[in-house]
Amino acid sequence: MSKISSPEALSALIRSRRSIYPAMYTDEPIDEAIIKEMLENANWAPNHKKTEPWRFKVYRGAARQRLADWLSSTYKNKVSAEDFSEKKFKKLSTNSIKSDTVIAIIMQRHPDNLLPEWEEIAAMSMAVQNLWLTATAYGLGGYWGSPALLAAAGDFMNLKEGERCYGIFFLAHYQAHERVGQRKDINDKVEWISE
Repeated sequence: MSKISSPEALSALIRSRRSIYPAMYTDEPIDEAIIKEMLENANWAPNHKKTEPWRFKVYRGAARQRLADWLSSTYKNKVSAEDFSEKKFKKLSTNSIKSDTVIAIIMQRHPDNLLPEWEEIAAMSMAVQNLWLTATAYGLGGYWGSPALLAAAGDFMNLKEGERCYGIFFLAHYQAHERVGQRKDINDKVEWISE
């Protein structure tokens, strides 16, 4: 049985993970080997009955522009004139371009509905956590965005039957001040039961 060399280092890594937004990103390229390691670590997420429901589509280079164009045009076409936000449209138009890499987060539902859907979503989310922690370990900034319009991404992303996109993970090197995390006291969220 393997044992992590430093539980303190693991705790520090988990507690230092932050959402780092595209406005903070730099143009420094990310080595493809790091992205492959992130994806491999995502692949080791726990899941019930080994369904491995996580799927990823990795957008780099010119593909980022195609993704940005699809996101912004889909938003513009789907939202009413009253609900249209120029700020949101601009973010959808530029966030993918500001990122070195954008990873679409997809869940593949088991064809026999072997498990409740929530279990498959939970497994996919744990895969993203592994991916995100690996990015943090390499000093990379990441952000999981989930615009509602991704429900219409099937054709654009060439999703297979049973696949659904649950967000996009923006990834890049970044330059920003250290962001301090905050959590409420764990003791307010735990009940110890011994008898």
